[in-house]
Amino acid sequence: MPKIDLATAPTFEGSSYPPPFDEPCRGRSGVRLGAAARLTQFGVNVVKLAPGAWASQRHWHQHEDELVYVLEGELVLVEDAGETVLRQGDSAGFRAGVPDGHHLQNRTARDAVFLVVGTRNDEDYGEYSDIDMVFSPGRYTGAKAGRYLRKDGTPY
Repeated sequence: MPKIDLATAPTFEGSSYPPPFDEPCRGRSGVRLGAAARLTQFGVNVVKLAPGAWASQRHWHQHEDELVYVLEGELVLVEDAGETVLRQGDSAGFRAGVPDGHHLQNRTARDAVFLVVGTRNDEDYGEYSDIDMVFSPGRYTGAKAGRYLRKDGTPY
């Protein structure tokens, strides 16, 4: 059945980053709608950020496009060129291969909710702009997939 049952859809909390990079994302939670629908070409998540939480560390993808759409609240988009406030109904997109680190922060006193849609490319890799970390290919398959490494290639 194509209708997604939210009660059984996969959820997530926080991030899989190694410490201490996981700390700003501890107030992040969400539902993996794309996984619940068994989609293979793109992912769709509804993400909730508690006050003070970040959606991720500032990053960019080599092979994956991303699009975010704000459903509730207010977020600050931080990228190389500066900061932009996003409110309900606003959206932003990030093309694959553009090394412009970006992330969203909730700097308000109430929860913010947004939709994120992105390509699912197992060859994708990228970099975190403000910290000594990259992610390797293979986030969707394999035991060693999606490892976080220092920029010199040594694992965390």
